Amino acid sequence: MPPEFYQRKVTVVAKELLGKIFVHRSKGVTFSGIIVETEAYDQNDAASHSYKGISPRNEVMFRTGGCLYVYLIYGMYYCMNAVTGYEGKGEAVLIRALEPVEGIETMIKNRFEEQDIAKIKPVNLTNGPGKLCEAFNISMKQNGRVLWSDDLYIAESPVFPSKHKILKTGRVGITKDIHLNRRYYIMNNKFVSRP
Repeated sequence: MPPEFYQRKVTVVAKELLGKIFVHRSKGVTFSGIIVETEAYDQNDAASHSYKGISPRNEVMFRTGGCLYVYLIYGMYYCMNAVTGYEGKGEAVLIRALEPVEGIETMIKNRFEEQDIAKIKPVNLTNGPGKLCEAFNISMKQNGRVLWSDDLYIAESPVFPSKHKILKTGRVGITKDIHLNRRYYIMNNKFVSRP
C-alpha cells in the first residue's frame, strides 16, 4: 500500500486494512498473513498510548502514517501497529489477528519451539497481537520501519475475496474508553482472536 493509504483517519484505515496481506521477510523466510482483525487508537482515546502526549516509548506513533509502531506488553509480548494520519497526530491501528498464508511451518517453530509440528493447528498461530508478532518474528527491531520496504509491507491480497462483511465491536483487554466501538474484524473468520 502506498504512503497515502495510511495518511487518513485511523478508523478508516483500521477497516480498510482488513483483507490486506501483511508480509515480513526475516532470516530467509517469507511470512505472510491476511489481516482479519484490527483496533483503532488516537490521541483523544484514554486507552491509547498517545493519550498523554509524546514520550520515548510512543514517539513512532506521532510520525506520519505508514510506519510500524511496535511495543512490548507484560515485559514479554510484542504488539504491532500501523501508524496512520499525519505527523503529530498520535494515531495507530493495532493489528490483532492474521490468517497465516506463507511461512506457516516456521511460524509454528517460532511459537511452539520443539513441539510436534503436526499437532499444531494454524488457527492458534496468529489469533492475537502477541501471538502474531512471535510467529512473524516481529520485535523492537521493526519499530519505526516504513510499511513499503522490500522485507516489510502491507499489500492487496491476491488470495482473499475483496468483499467481506466487517463487524464493529468494543476493543479487547482495555479498561478505558470501553464505550468506543473501534475493533473491526471479518465476520465468520476463524482466525480472529475473539468472535
